[in-house]
This record gives sequence, C-alpha cells and structure tokens, in this order.
Amino acid sequence: MSTQHNIRKVTTHVLAEMKLRGEKISMLTAYDYSMARILEQAGIDVILVGDSASNVMAGHETTLPITLNEMIYHASAVVRGTKRALIVVDLPFGTYQGNSKEALASAIRIMKETAANAVKLEGGSEVKESVSRILSAGIPVMGHLGLTPQSIHKFGTYVVRAKENEEAKKLIEDAHILEDAGCFALVLEKIPATLAAKVATEIKIPVIGIGAGNKVDGQVLVLHDMLGITQEFSPRFLRRYHNLYQEIQGAVSNYINDVKSSDFPNEREQY
Repeated sequence: MSTQHNIRKVTTHVLAEMKLRGEKISMLTAYDYSMARILEQAGIDVILVGDSASNVMAGHETTLPITLNEMIYHASAVVRGTKRALIVVDLPFGTYQGNSKEALASAIRIMKETAANAVKLEGGSEVKESVSRILSAGIPVMGHLGLTPQSIHKFGTYVVRAKENEEAKKLIEDAHILEDAGCFALVLEKIPATLAAKVATEIKIPVIGIGAGNKVDGQVLVLHDMLGITQEFSPRFLRRYHNLYQEIQGAVSNYINDVKSSDFPNEREQY
C-alpha cells in the first residue's frame, strides 16, 4: 500500500521510512494556492516552494533576485492549499550564506509566517554552521548539492556538475557533512547518475534527484517545466507531461474570438 493512502501527513520521519522501504518519493514545486491544491489532491509527497519562483513567477533570469518576503508570500499560499504534503521552502540567496545568525533568523521567519514544515538551502561544508544553527531551533533542513543555481555566477554556466574526480569527491564529502549535521534529506541537481547512486547508497537520509538519474530515492521537477507552461527551457532531464502553454493559449484565443463575434455570452449565459 502506498504512503499516500495510509498516512495522514507526510513528515520527515515518513520520508526516512519510505527510503528504508524502497518507496520512491515524489516532489514538485508550487508557488500558489490553486496549484498546491491540485498537487495535494493528486497525492504528491513533497511540495517545494522553490526560489525558481524568481524565474517562472516573476520572470527573472536567475533565482538570485527573489526576496525572503516574496518567498514567505508564496509559501503561505501553498500551505493554505495543502494538508498532507510536506512543504519545504527555499531560503533565498543572501539570507543564509556566510552568516549563520541571519540564516536562523530567515528560517524562523519562514516557519512562523508560513506554517511550512522545513527549509532548504544550497551548499555543503560552507553552510554547515548555518545548518547546525537552524537545526538547533528545531527547524528541519533539506540540503542541496551539485548544480546550485544560487551560485550561477561562480559556475558561469548551468552545465552538469561533478564530472571531474575532485568535484565528485567534494560532493560526496559534502553529502556526508550535511547528513552528519542533521539534514533530513538532500537534493542532488544535474550530476552524473552513477555519482548520485553512490551518494544515495552511502548516506542514510533520502536523496531527491533532478537530473541525477533514477537510482536515487525520489525525483523533483519544476512544475511549470513539467506541465509545459515554460517553453524555452529543455534540459535532458526534463520530461514534459503536458503542453499547457499551447492549451491555455488556445483557450484564450477561443475566448477572444467569442467575445469579438458576440458569441460570448450567449442566451444561456446571461440573466
């Protein structure tokens, strides 16, 4: 029997049990009440209120511009649309790097003002102090290694990470550091599948992949990419399950035509 039918609320403990059982974890992003309700009704395990909202909701080129206040706004809306799914919120760029006190303050604001279940941050050994401080307040933390979009200016490109031995070795070390620090799960983005499989085997916490092969404990995609609302982004790891861009555009075109031709509203649609 799958978890969605016999567990009322997905918790960090439930995810740990799913890994032990070998049951894959399903995770998608959401940024608003209406979409969150749809994901909830479909039975998604984890909803990530991602800083990808910076791209798909606000139209920025990177995730860097989104603010803590904006993340809190999106997360609050998602929480109101859900009961069962575990809600994880990204700490946005500039709210935790290099300052563990600020990291804790940011995480506390998210938990107090949104009623979400956990926060996520990017990086390994360099954010260990922030992870520990956030955890000391009883706030669950999800890690994120591999391609870390908040560091795009350091990388200079969105290519696959950790293909070379040195970077792969550091990624494995960082995964252990995050596990030892107390993270409840880890996202691995855009790294070789064999490396992701090795990490998922070596650490006890669940590993969620995005462009990290199918030997990890679960998968995450950006909702707008997966539904085909965004069209200009087509990495190899993305499977489009729909072409909503075309469908919505077609519906709007039909509406415009019906309005222009006075077909809408018709006799049945007026008082």
